[in-house]
Amino acid sequence: MRLALAQLDLVVGDLDGNVARSRDAIARAADAGARLTVLPELAVTGYPPEDLLLKEHFLDDARAALDEIAAGVRGTVAVVGFPERGVNAVYNSAAVIADGEVRAIARKVRLPNYGVFDEYRYFGAGDGATIVHVDGVSVAITICEDLWLPDGPAAAAAGAGATVIVNTSASPYHRGKGHQRERMLAQRARDHLAVVALCNQVGGQDELVFDGHSVVLDHDGRTIGRGAQFAEDLVLCDVDPGAAAAARRRDPRARLSSPRPAVDRVTVAAEITLDPAPETPPPSAVAGRDDPERRRELAPTAAGRSGRPGDPSPHGAGPLPDVLDPLAETYEALVLATRDYVVKNGFSTVVLGLSGGLDSTLVLLVAVDALGADRVRAIVMPSPYSSEGTQSDADRLADAVGVERMRLGIKPAMDAYDAILAGPFADAEPDLTEENLQARIRGNLLMALSNKFGWLVLTTGNKSEMSVGYSTLYGDSAGGFAPIKDCPKTLVYELVEHRRARRPDAWTDADGHDVLASIVERPPSAELRPDQRDDQSLPPYDVLDRILEGYVELDLGRDDLVARGLPADDVDRVIRLVDLAEYKRRQSPPGVKITPRGLGRDRRLPVTSGYRG
Repeated sequence: MRLALAQLDLVVGDLDGNVARSRDAIARAADAGARLTVLPELAVTGYPPEDLLLKEHFLDDARAALDEIAAGVRGTVAVVGFPERGVNAVYNSAAVIADGEVRAIARKVRLPNYGVFDEYRYFGAGDGATIVHVDGVSVAITICEDLWLPDGPAAAAAGAGATVIVNTSASPYHRGKGHQRERMLAQRARDHLAVVALCNQVGGQDELVFDGHSVVLDHDGRTIGRGAQFAEDLVLCDVDPGAAAAARRRDPRARLSSPRPAVDRVTVAAEITLDPAPETPPPSAVAGRDDPERRRELAPTAAGRSGRPGDPSPHGAGPLPDVLDPLAETYEALVLATRDYVVKNGFSTVVLGLSGGLDSTLVLLVAVDALGADRVRAIVMPSPYSSEGTQSDADRLADAVGVERMRLGIKPAMDAYDAILAGPFADAEPDLTEENLQARIRGNLLMALSNKFGWLVLTTGNKSEMSVGYSTLYGDSAGGFAPIKDCPKTLVYELVEHRRARRPDAWTDADGHDVLASIVERPPSAELRPDQRDDQSLPPYDVLDRILEGYVELDLGRDDLVARGLPADDVDRVIRLVDLAEYKRRQSPPGVKITPRGLGRDRRLPVTSGYRG
């Protein structure tokens, strides 16, 4: 049986656009001889549609969109995710479509309600596994989490004879998630002695980014098909359900009694026999899989790729795309998330403050790789405390990547504020207030340019700063999107070095000055007062990030952190700063999640709280 996995970059709520992309992908899969074509979870609406699911008219429109997709399905069986309105609940469902009509519907059983997921808020749970027979092959239809646990609907379906398990998924990315998911699926394939095929969504959606990385594994858990990471792809793969059935007959585990799966109700929902397929070339020879006219372009550097999680199966359809190494995949996640946020929200140009420091450097590089230099504006805003080194590096960097830049000195505005506040501040010594005014002046200038020209402001704060409130409300935190909001400072260093290594000769000017090396080597500073350095206000970033990883991502308490060898005084200070800064984080723009627990929808703590530690 030839399978097709159509990993698509969908837009939440854009029903017409999602219908068009889905119909095109299904038609291409049918033309390539696919007997079964799988689209991502909730492909009709995009994922996650959130409170759109509470609107009755949205559900009606989504069903009409599904019927529009169904009307064009010929020559293949398509599995398409959509929100199904039941009598008393809405279900996260997958429609099985053949010959122009919906032939069966599978409902998601395992509803995740942790981290970024809120599925109990919106959906009722299905009550069992769903099987359809396609050309005589028993195929289980599962939805995302239904395949993640060993005793769910997939196990029940395999026990009832399914030799192919397909999964329509919207699995958000964080660092290492694709490797973890592929290893888990390999184990499920071995557990169930079945072909496993997962089609994952790709693209950015507000604070989430989906990595694609769809996979097909044979019954031995060997990867025989894999989609691109962070790009649309149509994955074609020939699978052998008969080999899986034969392996079950030989394997004593299949004949021994075992605990009943938690979900043991199985429904055979449809018997579908397609017309005989015409002669088709092998999947590796089908044109169009990597056709740049049919997918959004993203070109990860070959040098950033490494080995693959499993050995390719001898049943494979050709060479598998390699899997990006951890730094490369993180960088591409930032690029895709930034591009999609800008494009999907209708902006043509972005603007950012370029200080000559590390964080604004990474944001500039990501923005240029996401959109092209012609759609990025860099604003250099020196104050009397800005060093010659940072200012010249800002100019050199803008020249190296080819962006248009402006220089807007802020001293006149600082003087104006000093004059206006001279009376109220007459008996007060200068302190953080004056430093914060500089950041707010810069924020106002960027927002003025945004209002005048319709540019989207990208903020440049990193996760380390955001966690402890080392930012200025309505100043450097003001903007429309925060690309590196979930990147700890130590990771920012690594990502800039990664980007530098991709084009090592691009950063040295005629005088032999390597601008990226200069930026990386300079001690970090906000440059809001003479001789200021970050380590005067915060622990060293390697210590700070270890504390934050434990406190924010792992929910460790003070004693646990100290037991890990972290300095007690630093732990106490950082915990206090993190807790006090919750109100600032609530007012920050969205930014892409790339760690297991981000500072947005992943972590929900009260602003008003008397608990510390």
